[in-house]
Amino acid sequence: MNVTSQSWVVLADDPAVSALVEAARVLGTEVVALVVGRREIAEQTARAGVDQVVWLGEPTDGTPVEAYAGEVARIIADAAPRVVLGAATPAGRVMLGAVAARLHAPVLAGIGSVELAGDQVVVSRTVLGGIAEHRTAVSGGTAVLALAPGAPADAAGVPVAIEEVPATPTTSATITDVRVKEQAKVDLGAARTVVAIGRGLKTREDLALVNDLAEAIGGEVACSRPLAEGVDWVAKERYVGISGQHIAPDLYVAIGISGQLQHMVGVRGAKVVVAINSDKAAPIFAQCDYGIVGDLYQVVPALTAALGAGA
Repeated sequence: MNVTSQSWVVLADDPAVSALVEAARVLGTEVVALVVGRREIAEQTARAGVDQVVWLGEPTDGTPVEAYAGEVARIIADAAPRVVLGAATPAGRVMLGAVAARLHAPVLAGIGSVELAGDQVVVSRTVLGGIAEHRTAVSGGTAVLALAPGAPADAAGVPVAIEEVPATPTTSATITDVRVKEQAKVDLGAARTVVAIGRGLKTREDLALVNDLAEAIGGEVACSRPLAEGVDWVAKERYVGISGQHIAPDLYVAIGISGQLQHMVGVRGAKVVVAINSDKAAPIFAQCDYGIVGDLYQVVPALTAALGAGA
């Protein structure tokens, strides 16, 4: 099979396309987005910097998006792209698995970055608890890649046309019951700004300082493991680290966090890291873009006040 110089991004009713498009753009290929799900997702994707959007239409009532996996695989197999990227969500994994089976290609999961080296697609992912990086080169055929979910699509771009290709489910699966899991309403993976707190905080009541700063900069609050699983001051859904959330915000503000490997693995994808810590020897100062050595009880209120004054 001759592959084309295209990258296809598969969206399974998921607006988190920005990171996938960015990865595809690194390869210097035309980017085609295949959307399975709501019309609004297709419209958001059309403004996310792709070259083309193919939309399979609204799923019929009671039909899960996974039921269209066979049709997705057929369309992509006919196009024979160089790379297929998707988010490592439950539905995304089903789609990518179907595509890989159709193309007789492996799925590379847990991908952190993608690059092109000659005619090879080279992907990287962290292994051994984050202390090492494993690089895999894919030569020939189509590379099927599962990336961690990223931020929602940026709606600021000029939209491209949406090509609607009505599809029929290839399985008889139906949704018979929906049960909402009770949990904190937070999506750190979609947050562009995150303010995280660590063991430098003295009391639970002092979380108000962090909340005020997060509100001032329009960010979400996160924490290191001890605050979520130790003292239980912050919801576990907000824990960032090797066994918690892995996020890639534009700005990550770490307050009272020492910067141990187990935590920093969770923010490897952050574009800018700002650290606030009273210990000038804290490891985080060797890993941040900007650092403030000082008492968080003085620095954080001062930052919040300064941001408020500039509003």
